[in-house]
Amino acid sequence: MRTLMGYIAGLLFGLGLAISGMTDPARVLGFLDIAGRWDPTLMFVLGGAVVTTFIGYRLVFKRLKPLWGDAFQLPTRQDLDAKLLGGAALFGIGWGLSGYCPGPAIASIGGLTLPLFAMLIAMVLGWFAARRLSAS
Repeated sequence: MRTLMGYIAGLLFGLGLAISGMTDPARVLGFLDIAGRWDPTLMFVLGGAVVTTFIGYRLVFKRLKPLWGDAFQLPTRQDLDAKLLGGAALFGIGWGLSGYCPGPAIASIGGLTLPLFAMLIAMVLGWFAARRLSAS
């Protein structure tokens, strides 16, 4: 049941990304271009995500445990360190250069282009680098 729920959640997430325009790198880059031809339409997507998450967390945490799991898995660290800040900076640079973040990039694989392929390769290399750095 957990696997099925994971697939359903992933499908809903991917559909939401596609319907909202988050899989269109031109729209994302337009949103990030605040000093030029700014496209504010994704502000509504981000705002909707924040409101949904806020309400969802309030409802979910009224339960003692998840419906299809033994316990909630929440991060325990709350400090800012160089790895977190460096990772956030790399994420932002990659998002700004390509117009894709990981979710929309994976949701866009069906329409694979050379820039998307390059971004996916860089993302996978980043995962391996992060694993290697965290082990040391």
